Amino acid sequence: MADFDLVQFDLDGTLIDSVPQLAEAINDMLASLGHATQTVDAVRHWVGNGADMLVQRALTAARGEAPDAELHRHARGLFDEAYAGHADGALVFYPGVLDTLERLRSAGKRLALVTNKPYRFVPGILAAAGLSSHFELALGGDSLAEKKPSPAPLLHVCERLDVSPARSLMVGDSENDVLAAKAAGMAVAALTYGYNYGRPIADSQPDWVLDDFAGLAALLKL
Repeated sequence: MADFDLVQFDLDGTLIDSVPQLAEAINDMLASLGHATQTVDAVRHWVGNGADMLVQRALTAARGEAPDAELHRHARGLFDEAYAGHADGALVFYPGVLDTLERLRSAGKRLALVTNKPYRFVPGILAAAGLSSHFELALGGDSLAEKKPSPAPLLHVCERLDVSPARSLMVGDSENDVLAAKAAGMAVAALTYGYNYGRPIADSQPDWVLDDFAGLAALLKL
């Protein structure tokens, strides 16, 4: 068990399963370029390293070869445009997320969101999820000059909210979350169900490995 004043959360693969929306956007992009669409399961294996890599993997699969820089830039623009229409639709929360977030708030924990998703999509997702008031601060991958696995976003949250990194816990699902937390001198709990490029999150050696989100309540002695 552990005690922290501030809990910082990743979004995709931690709070919500965003693959359905990402797959819709990827397929809109591919169709615009005249390529065959891909299955949701295929897209699920491509997420976890950010939108640039997702677009590259989708194009490589559809074309049989990696795209050049010009095509990649064009496709990324198409993807962003498509995702804007899908990002906040039919959100799927992982089991225990909403109840546990409410328990954390009721216990007086301060909550923040640190995602590598471009910030333009974050407010709409939080509003659609009914979570706009849950987080004191939310950062996207382009909110600062660096994103996870850099510790900069996590340390920025601590500075803005005047909480020591030693009193903050990071909760995520990927190696990027673990690396960012460790570099920030912050404890990290990692979930096994998210997007970690097909590798067990335990390999990244977080402080705690959780199979379900509700386990966070026990970890924080709620």
